[in-house]
Amino acid sequence: MNLVWGFFLYTIIGFGLLSLPIFHKTNVGLLDNLFISTSAISTTGLVTVSVYDSYNFFGQFIIMVLFQIGGVGYMTLTTYYLLFTTRNISAWHNKILGAEFTMPNTIKIRDFIKSVVVFTTVMEVLGAVGFFIAFRQSGMEPLKAVWFSIFHSVSTFCTAGFGLFNDSFEGYSDSVFINTIISVLAIAGSLGFIVITDLWYRISGRSKKISFTTKIITYGFVLLLGLGTLLIYVAEPSVQASGSKLTESFFQTMTAMTTVGFNTISTDGLSLPILLLVIFLMYIGASPSGTAGGMKITTLTAMISVLKSRLFGQRQITFFNRIIPFERLYVATSTFILYTSIIFLFTFLLTFTETFELRQILFEVASSLGTVGLSTGITAGLSDWGKGLVIILMFIGRVGVLTFGFALLERKSNSSMEVIKDDLAV
Repeated sequence: MNLVWGFFLYTIIGFGLLSLPIFHKTNVGLLDNLFISTSAISTTGLVTVSVYDSYNFFGQFIIMVLFQIGGVGYMTLTTYYLLFTTRNISAWHNKILGAEFTMPNTIKIRDFIKSVVVFTTVMEVLGAVGFFIAFRQSGMEPLKAVWFSIFHSVSTFCTAGFGLFNDSFEGYSDSVFINTIISVLAIAGSLGFIVITDLWYRISGRSKKISFTTKIITYGFVLLLGLGTLLIYVAEPSVQASGSKLTESFFQTMTAMTTVGFNTISTDGLSLPILLLVIFLMYIGASPSGTAGGMKITTLTAMISVLKSRLFGQRQITFFNRIIPFERLYVATSTFILYTSIIFLFTFLLTFTETFELRQILFEVASSLGTVGLSTGITAGLSDWGKGLVIILMFIGRVGVLTFGFALLERKSNSSMEVIKDDLAV
């Protein structure tokens, strides 16, 4: 419950600040300000108004701070400050962090928090340098290039999907350098801090092997990324005539899986089969404890394991010859059922409030709940009721469907919020 109220408070603070006319270039409605604030704190990237055309530098800076908080997690920043000043964290902080970041028992909270802050800082600085070089090469003036580089680096690593270009990165579809920067930052952020901390343990000699969780995340991500790229490369007509066919196919798959939300080709122009593929990738997402949204690869893995055990009549549920504890399966099953139900429910509700095609509504819902930010172009045209529903979806997607469900039911038992300590994070 504390986690939900924490993100809600930051959303309201952001809404209040963005509603001040001194941060506007043009008049922006209250509902649009709330939409932008929620989208930023949830690191979704869906917008009803142009960020660059509607907000001045200070307004854009507020938005950047919001998705930085949303991407790394406000409890992470608070806990890091406590570690830096007092070297101690309370049981309450441990509990909330357990709800925000699910991690295996091989990783200590203290090391995890430090790795999150250090890795985030390093990657965002390197990303800003890379963006600056690329933007200067494209002819952008120096001061503008500095701000655009910082904004897009933070947005990319936090997989926020907020951009200062009105066409996302469609104007840079043939820039291998820009595509590479975005891909590296987004994949680094979305693979998750579990993987980074685990790899650091292995490199520094603190651990002799990579955890089972890291293996599942890495193998699953690479497999889905490869299959998605191949399918778009072969079956998507809009990339067939492109001179950078492979780059665009990879980027479209990557942006959906990492939920970074940038695009180099028009999403609305995708064929129906590929649109469904992108919806599936947004639905799955990437890693737990990273900056990406979605249902998570580990949840998909657990569901596949359950199906496999039923089909082959196995009494124990295993994956890669490892037994998955029932506690983890309960969490994964609950997540799968609740996540899927929310997508159906909100798609159903939006068909009442909107006049768009079903494929567009379903895509918008999957993108909102997965905190992706991709759209077929209907976001700005949503009715007030539609914007309200999407705001709720984005907020649920950021705090997590189970966490939000626990908050609604006011579950008081420790089991509802604490991390179950075993070798597999779901």
